[in-house]
Amino acid sequence: MSRLNLDDFSDLIERPDSGMRRDAEERRERLTVPPGALGRLDELGEWLSAAQASVPVKAIERPRVVLFAGDHGVAELGVSGRESGSAHELVRATLEGASPVAVLARRMGVPVRIVDAGLDCDPGLLPDEVVRHRVRRGSGRIDIEDALTIEETEAAVRLGMAIADEEADSGTDLVVLGDLSVGGTTPASTLIAALCGTDASVVTGRGGAGIDDLAWMRKCAAVRDALRRARPVLGDQLELLAAVGGADLAATTGFLLQSAVRRMPVLLDGVVSAACALVGQRAAFRAPDWWLAGQLSGEPAQTKALDRMALNPLLDHGVTVGEGTGALLALPLVQASAALAAELPERTEPVESDTD
Repeated sequence: MSRLNLDDFSDLIERPDSGMRRDAEERRERLTVPPGALGRLDELGEWLSAAQASVPVKAIERPRVVLFAGDHGVAELGVSGRESGSAHELVRATLEGASPVAVLARRMGVPVRIVDAGLDCDPGLLPDEVVRHRVRRGSGRIDIEDALTIEETEAAVRLGMAIADEEADSGTDLVVLGDLSVGGTTPASTLIAALCGTDASVVTGRGGAGIDDLAWMRKCAAVRDALRRARPVLGDQLELLAAVGGADLAATTGFLLQSAVRRMPVLLDGVVSAACALVGQRAAFRAPDWWLAGQLSGEPAQTKALDRMALNPLLDHGVTVGEGTGALLALPLVQASAALAAELPERTEPVESDTD
């Protein structure tokens, strides 16, 4: 099998149907509710029409939460609010319905799929449907070594692509994308800093679990050291993900790109999905047209990445927990925009009388 080249996605990904978007805009002008009265919901409905190639827009009836899970060796440095190698506990809590995303998904009736790309735990601790795709056990410490080999990176990207195909083939009409990771915001911040050409201190936040000032300084140092390793491979997205990404980040990148190929809309959550999206944009400039930013998490790196991709977050509620929670909170807004665009009646034009 020839080596995967992410740049090939540029030829495979088309923009959402601009003609359908114009038709949706024209239909919106004819609705009984005045144009502009629904604010951003109008824009969302028109975006969905273009993505679905359908006027009126179809309801979002089969959404799914997809979470890629992994552990990151850099967490050994104390850069996370969670213990290194403990991401499997996040997975278990979600499976048992005890995490924020699990509670919301249960209330909304949205199924959750968890994919272990690189957890650092015995596979026997989790169900086979979670662990059977694992690329490797944990990812390397990116401040001093590569996160993955090139072969592992390609396998992880192909894993994400395969999951996207499975979702599209099963009829999923919108994906809420998130991660279950420990240490994941450090490689995510590194990727964003490298791709945006900025320094470690500008992108380093405090993560979903929160860290104190000393841990933040350690995290800054880790991002700084990882950036030195990232800059020489900026011209090759696969090598970049191998150097300073991780199995879950590489899989998420593959998922995002293949979702765009399959014309399947995706709601991004926090800084990890934003970092993967930014790598995807570098490979295929049209890909972000298929993604929505669900929320602003407060991570400075996420803000920088979303600005670079011109993605305007739907919500800003200060949700930092990660795990797809913030993006899932934005799902009802997207569903509401589809319902309003499809179900509001058009104005009845007055019939002109014949005066002859």
